[in-house]
Amino acid sequence: MTIPHGIISADSHIVEPPHCYVDFIEPKYRDTAPRVVLREDGGEMYVVEGQKKVAPIGFIDGAGYTVKERLQRARSLHWSDVRPGSYDGKAREADQNRDGIAAEIIYASLGMVLCTHPDMEYKAACMLAYNRWLQSFCADLPDRLFGLAMTPVRDVDSAIEDFRRAKDMGHVGMMMPGNPGYEDYDHPDYDALWQCAVDLDLPVCFHILTSRGGGITDNRRGHAINGFLGIIRAVQDVVGTIVLSGVFERNPKLKLVCAEGDAGWMPHYRYRMDHAAFNHSQTGIIRGLTKLPSEYLKTNVWMTFQDDWVAFQSVAAGMMDHSQLLWANDFPHTDSTWPRSQSLLAKHTGILTETQRQDIMRNNVARVFNLPAGNLSWQMQKAAE
Repeated sequence: MTIPHGIISADSHIVEPPHCYVDFIEPKYRDTAPRVVLREDGGEMYVVEGQKKVAPIGFIDGAGYTVKERLQRARSLHWSDVRPGSYDGKAREADQNRDGIAAEIIYASLGMVLCTHPDMEYKAACMLAYNRWLQSFCADLPDRLFGLAMTPVRDVDSAIEDFRRAKDMGHVGMMMPGNPGYEDYDHPDYDALWQCAVDLDLPVCFHILTSRGGGITDNRRGHAINGFLGIIRAVQDVVGTIVLSGVFERNPKLKLVCAEGDAGWMPHYRYRMDHAAFNHSQTGIIRGLTKLPSEYLKTNVWMTFQDDWVAFQSVAAGMMDHSQLLWANDFPHTDSTWPRSQSLLAKHTGILTETQRQDIMRNNVARVFNLPAGNLSWQMQKAAE
């Protein structure tokens, strides 16, 4: 099995179907499993037991629509109107082909909301159900769909079990909540989990909107757009917690992916972290590290992004190593570049070398997730034809 010629999206999603949790969850939780319900205004949405946040289906399945169309769909969309490729693996191929995508790394959608659920046992049951459903979704297109399993990280031992189960199910990485149930990710006890991730070759992936207080409406001041601008900070907090506590020093082969948080901020973030380190130590080498913090960011952290023009400029200017960048189309969410990814990339990557383009669009993600991409590369003109 080898991924076909073309671009690999490092961050794509699904729209969990109504039966995703109900049919795959433990019987104990079947009556309270996440489900689709009809709203009073006529639209449909997901509801999750014990959680105030809801997810209008129209916002999850919003790729390719104008702002006006998305708002209308958010109010009135029914599950029956969702494009089949969002939940049917076989139907997904047509959506991939339309955007020139050879394969995708699959993240959850409603699962992002579940990451902040306060009930660890309920969350664990929901995530295991999702992992089972995702396994069947990816099996419909095994050379083009690669799933990330979810874990609530109730504690270290149960998380290790989740990692091993995910590997047995064929998933290629772990989608992690921003806040674990036991201590924080800088606690030394987590070294056993990080070693497990290395042994199983499963990157740990932190997506935006999966941390407590990291949502668009959380702690928002002023205009609603200000909330959107703040969601990257929650991902940076996870990175800083892990880097500065020496996790990568003790686990040098651990791979961490920041998903959908853009990437153009990384050069300044590296500088700022080293600046702080030099304020704490004459040499910039703080306790628990043997190198400057920025060195771990370069070797152990990758970032997915869609239309971050600044990221490409940073590479061209020599401010960031292109090997850290994983391009994604975010299908089928509202931030997606689908179905215009080819024209956008032709414009944005013109300042890069061919090797840089091939790596950012395909080779980097194949290496990080150990995908069967072979030695194939892609050519912009051919992909656009």
